[in-house]
Amino acid sequence: MSIINIRKCNKHKTVLQICMEYNTLLTPFCHRLGERGGSSLSLCSLMFDSNIVITSMVDDKGIKMVHRIETIVNDLSKRILTYRRDFHRYAETGWIEVRTASLIARRLDQLGYEVRVGASVLKASERMGLPDPETLEMHYLRALEQGADPEYAELVKNGFTAVVGIIKNGDGPVRAARFDIDAVQVQESNDPGHFPFTEGFASVNPNMMHACGHDAHAAIGLGVAETLATLKHELHGTVKLIFQPAEEGVRGAKAMAASGIVDDVDYMIGGHIGIVPHACGKVSFRLAGFLATTKIDVYYEGKSSHAAGAPERGKNALLAAVTATANIHSISAHSKGKSMVNVGCLNAGTGRNVIPATAFMSLETRGSTSEINEYVKERVLRIVDAAAKMYEVQKKIVFMGASETAVGNQDFIEYAEKIVAENRHIKAIVSEPILLAGSEDYTYFMKAVQRRGGKALFMLYGTDMKETHHNSAFDIDERSLPIAVTTISWLLLSLNNGMRTVV
Repeated sequence: MSIINIRKCNKHKTVLQICMEYNTLLTPFCHRLGERGGSSLSLCSLMFDSNIVITSMVDDKGIKMVHRIETIVNDLSKRILTYRRDFHRYAETGWIEVRTASLIARRLDQLGYEVRVGASVLKASERMGLPDPETLEMHYLRALEQGADPEYAELVKNGFTAVVGIIKNGDGPVRAARFDIDAVQVQESNDPGHFPFTEGFASVNPNMMHACGHDAHAAIGLGVAETLATLKHELHGTVKLIFQPAEEGVRGAKAMAASGIVDDVDYMIGGHIGIVPHACGKVSFRLAGFLATTKIDVYYEGKSSHAAGAPERGKNALLAAVTATANIHSISAHSKGKSMVNVGCLNAGTGRNVIPATAFMSLETRGSTSEINEYVKERVLRIVDAAAKMYEVQKKIVFMGASETAVGNQDFIEYAEKIVAENRHIKAIVSEPILLAGSEDYTYFMKAVQRRGGKALFMLYGTDMKETHHNSAFDIDERSLPIAVTTISWLLLSLNNGMRTVV
């Protein structure tokens, strides 16, 4: 993996002087959150590459602004940590993030943001994978018991857990940053070596855990909100902070994008913590692309009958599902890129002497492009239909989630790399594209912005992890939180005049 080592161009200082200065400023910043068994982040560990130079786009005024942001975030670091641990303790999965969304909305309100929630920023008909009404109501009541804001909880219940905070100051570009807030269906580890457990903030909600870092994303988003509120008079234009529900299973972004909330956005930023290994202080804007995907549930309904006494009267839903599964896994690969399909769950039948009347299949398709994913999906649907006709059963198809492929704008990526290099807490910028094996529904925001002439990118902010994402012992290095807040806040403010001159 190639790394761009940040080499500051300053005719008045040697590289060593700059390095020593940055390390002096960085050390208390990192230690403010406390050490957790690792060495402190230090810019003195950098090996400066004389062949790679990131030319500064920032004048003295801009550099002073970066320093102000660093000071503000340094003062906020304990609060950001508190946000993260609170969200982690009360983890909520997709569409039931009532407590999380209500508290985010209330804090944005307190900070002076224009707050939009629920149906005003989310098109109800485009929601996918929504829990049943009883489940939604149960988790709404639980959220109230666990400290949700009652006023905002009422507005985001029943699967409307989307929040947007808007801050404006005069004329200028419209910018947006997206932060996903949902947890994963994982039971959190109670191993003594698991930091959230030993520190008392492991999830109290069964089979719900922030095992993908979205608690950190929500905390980073609020940290950015606090920073921009403090610097509101330095802002030119508008910033929208988008807190998205139901990213897991790629279910939530499509509905928010369809509401039109990003239709006026000139610059869009998304991101994810982790991915870059052993990487507290590293960032990357260069991704090899997300896989397009479709998540599908299939229900077959036939007719039960005695398997020996009257088999001809039955309509076998199990055989329809098995036939469909075998043929789905025989779909030809595509010559123009990677394609995948997987039937991950198959349930049917009630007894050995009963013709199965019902069957359920849960499957997904993926493609390296949206076109390839569509190719696989169309063939899946054709096979599902043919199997139903073959065994004379009824079928029901439910689309549970989806995302497209999208690529960040190259000029925006190059701009971001130059801007972020001014953040003294960035250890390195990864220059080689990182291949992501999964999907991200942030791509709906990207494409909505790009279709209207705007620019978008997706960044990875590194952290050190003991276990991989979606593992019951997943955790992050909390020192990465203020680094991400500083980076995103600075990038948003730097766009006061678009991608021309900074601040």
